[in-house]
Amino acid sequence: MYDDALDAQIHKWYYDYLTDKSRKVWPPRGIPYFSPSAANSDARGLYEKMRGAKKEQTERPPHQGRWVRLGTSIGDMIQRDVLFAEQHYARHMGENPPFKFERNGLGEPLFEEFAKVSKIAEHAGQTFGLYGTGDGIMRVYVPELGREIRVGLEVKSKQTTYSMTSGFSARKGPKEDHVKQCITYSAMYGTPSDPLDYYVILYVNGSKKAWEMTPEDFEKSPDILAFGLHITDEMRTEVLDHFAGIVAAAEAGEPPKLDIDKWTFNNFKQACALSLSPSELAEIERQVAALQRSNLPDHKKRGPAQALADIHRIRAEHGAVKEAA
Repeated sequence: MYDDALDAQIHKWYYDYLTDKSRKVWPPRGIPYFSPSAANSDARGLYEKMRGAKKEQTERPPHQGRWVRLGTSIGDMIQRDVLFAEQHYARHMGENPPFKFERNGLGEPLFEEFAKVSKIAEHAGQTFGLYGTGDGIMRVYVPELGREIRVGLEVKSKQTTYSMTSGFSARKGPKEDHVKQCITYSAMYGTPSDPLDYYVILYVNGSKKAWEMTPEDFEKSPDILAFGLHITDEMRTEVLDHFAGIVAAAEAGEPPKLDIDKWTFNNFKQACALSLSPSELAEIERQVAALQRSNLPDHKKRGPAQALADIHRIRAEHGAVKEAA
């Protein structure tokens, strides 16, 4: 899949963007904002963010940094693959490709920095921003409709085991976090005249079963797994309701319940732990104790137990309990 001209063009797009500071897109100022990746985050953590808590800067082990960068490079690879197909599909297939990346006004493909937006949403009596960018927005020709439709592309990497893209994983469907993220993108990029009602969530596995595989082996353990998502107005409303509810709670000083199942990726652990009321802490302790007595597998018990341990540690380190705001 060599195409020097394409690779040069991709680098030029990024060069033009990165050397033009006027093109930088910033979050909206003066109002709360959310990123699409936060659509299914713990509501208490987002509440603390709205109330002024700073995102915690924790030291990341080197292997986690490499893990994240590998995930980014996988997304870059898929974007190049789509651009390569745009260029060479017709020569091999004898017809124009049914898909292509949508372009912005400069002719750049709508992904990453070329698609970053900062949109103001007014919903349920609240005003807030939606800020971020996705892995791509495509134009796909649908013969049954006789026209093109917009289809979003979200690439997610899997790197722990090749079974994460197996047939068994396919039956479980895409992760809720990723579905909510795509719904938020749909609200950000869609318009009444040009909606974004469809998404492809593509899981790409960096862990492979083997270099040499029979067709049967590959069918059981492929390294990619794709899901199609049809996004409705009701789904968009649900996500926007969630964001608006957090803004309203922050304004009223009424903290939502802490979800300890989402503790690992909560970026406001300290603020959450210190703001827990005695009754909230007692409820979490009862919840964890009940889980430990249950018949759930150990891996289902470890996360909540670690969350409670972290909460106790943080509160002990600060020596005093901050009353719930």
